[in-house]
Amino acid sequence: MYTLSQLTAAAVAAAALLAAGAQAQTFPAGKPVTLIVPFTAGGPTDKVARDLAEALRKPLNGAVVIENSDGAGSTIGTAKAFRAAPDGYTLLVTHIGMATTPTLYRKLSYKVEDFEFLGLINEVPMAIIGKPGLPANNFKELEGWIAQNKSAVNLGNAGIGSASHLCGLMFQSALKTEMTTVPYKGAAPALVSLMGGQIDLLCDQTTNITSQVEGKKVKAYAVAGLKRLSVPAVYKDLPTLDESGMKGFNVSIWHGLYAPKGTPPAVLKTLNDALKVALKDPDFVKKEEALGAIIVHDQRVEPAEHKKFVLSEIAKWAPVINDAKQYAD
Repeated sequence: MYTLSQLTAAAVAAAALLAAGAQAQTFPAGKPVTLIVPFTAGGPTDKVARDLAEALRKPLNGAVVIENSDGAGSTIGTAKAFRAAPDGYTLLVTHIGMATTPTLYRKLSYKVEDFEFLGLINEVPMAIIGKPGLPANNFKELEGWIAQNKSAVNLGNAGIGSASHLCGLMFQSALKTEMTTVPYKGAAPALVSLMGGQIDLLCDQTTNITSQVEGKKVKAYAVAGLKRLSVPAVYKDLPTLDESGMKGFNVSIWHGLYAPKGTPPAVLKTLNDALKVALKDPDFVKKEEALGAIIVHDQRVEPAEHKKFVLSEIAKWAPVINDAKQYAD
């Protein structure tokens, strides 16, 4: 015999399962899905999100819109996504900051564990580039020039906590030298200063610098990933820092898709299935590869492996940031 409380609990559980099933069957039910981008419109992450939004519309059978919510190194938009209703209609597209902000910002209103992981989208290698008048014509010559000039070398970045800042920290550590770092309020002004000769070097995303490299407005010296790039063609002859003597040097800007904690499992599966379809969309692939991005097709498109990867990136970057004692809060 079952007690009244046991029967009531069973009824509640059954109702919850039916509700979750109904939600999965109707999701997204003609309501647009919003992708929060914690950066300004027109930037590299915004571009990835907009390309993804187009590719997601077909598998989700509905509208997918972008909402830019920038500020405080991506933490404002990320916090907004964290506070959103866990119903699958508000998602977050963000980059490596998901792994670096927990160390850079010591008083965050959210934790990585406050999100559901839906899968990685792409990886964007960084590249070491120099001003057009730099005397070094290849990476070996660049190393010699840096060794000769040391702190007189001006190394720009897009601001404390940015990917270019982190890449620069690791680059200086690998060279065992300290340059004069010059922070800017974003990648665009840093790149403009490099082209104008106000700074000497910059580590930036290939998606952000391809046209400048092709137009010879900057000099490209090396890719910061572990593999050479075959596309775009302008990068195919660039060595990696790993093969240039900096063993294991690997800095790439990866992007992932997230949902607020507590989103129903059935909805998460629908979103993950849609992401996998979108990553194989020919137009999406073409757009991303044209910028130098590498679409993720390995196990990291699975939620569990995506989370495992992000946790490993947190462990990778925490000592780099703590050793430099350069925090963003």
